[in-house]
Amino acid sequence: MDVPLWLWLATIFGILAILAIDLAIVDHPWSKKTAPKEFSMKAASWWSAFYILIAIIFGFGIWYFAGSARAGEYFAGYVTEKSLSVDNLFVFYLILTSFAVPKKYQHEVLLVGIVIALVMRGAFIAIGAQAINAWSEVFYLFGAFLIYTAIKIVRDHLKGSDEEDADYTNSFAVRMVRKVWPVTDKYHGSHLTVKLDGRRHVTPMLLVIIAIGVTDLVFAVDSIPAIFGLTQDAYIVFTANAFALLGLRVLYFLLAGLMDKLEYISWGLAAIMVFIGIKMLLHALHENGVHVFEISTNLSLIVILGVMTVTVVASVVKARIDGKIGKGAKNGEVARTGADE
Repeated sequence: MDVPLWLWLATIFGILAILAIDLAIVDHPWSKKTAPKEFSMKAASWWSAFYILIAIIFGFGIWYFAGSARAGEYFAGYVTEKSLSVDNLFVFYLILTSFAVPKKYQHEVLLVGIVIALVMRGAFIAIGAQAINAWSEVFYLFGAFLIYTAIKIVRDHLKGSDEEDADYTNSFAVRMVRKVWPVTDKYHGSHLTVKLDGRRHVTPMLLVIIAIGVTDLVFAVDSIPAIFGLTQDAYIVFTANAFALLGLRVLYFLLAGLMDKLEYISWGLAAIMVFIGIKMLLHALHENGVHVFEISTNLSLIVILGVMTVTVVASVVKARIDGKIGKGAKNGEVARTGADE
């Protein structure tokens, strides 16, 4: 899709405007009298619906101006990035919990994390697009990397050595900051630094943002090859990523209470990565003159939606079954205790 410079600039400006409106309405940065408030489930639900709506409207705009094929690529990319963001949110949840970030400041931290993610992914998209244009064999590398990542996700899940075991408060980046600057023991509002006893100190808030920034970098390495497996159009790759990220922080508050119940989400993401990895390998073979079956965008969208639907439904069903079993066991224990008395 041939996108003029003015449209790129207008799109970036529009995304920044949405972030500014979000910040202005939710966080009230202009008012020193207004203290930050905890983000409610009701507010998260409304904002999630809003972000999904504007993403859908944008997709229909692509459909109108560029055709159904490009729109299909956008929606497939958006759903994929939205799915991968759930795993991203799980790590965010562990980081915020590890650093004991007060709930009323969590949405500010997440907003900064989203801005960092947008910048990083924009850079990765530019590099990836240039690499694909210069060397079509890069699809072999991307495809193999996605399949390797999927295998690693499954292996870590089976071994039980997932992100829960990671100590985000003692990561390499955080340790480097602690060596250079003194760190306060408690938060000072949303300030990143404070002056104590005549010396500048770093607050835990800055450490949290650094930890989230490093996490954004890791997830960008996974997600950008995945979406390039669905479309090579840099504009679609960027906008699908951007709209998936825009609703990330409200989705966090919507899913925060369900993080431990989405047990099969890792399996679903691994399946999607394997599927896209195979799609990229087939595309690479086709580009090199080998006559093989290529997976269409429509089929990709159906598979991605189907896998995530099955994953979420299976996770919810298992959580309910485990809840009933746990409740039954607890009632049985109470009954036995009463009988012994």
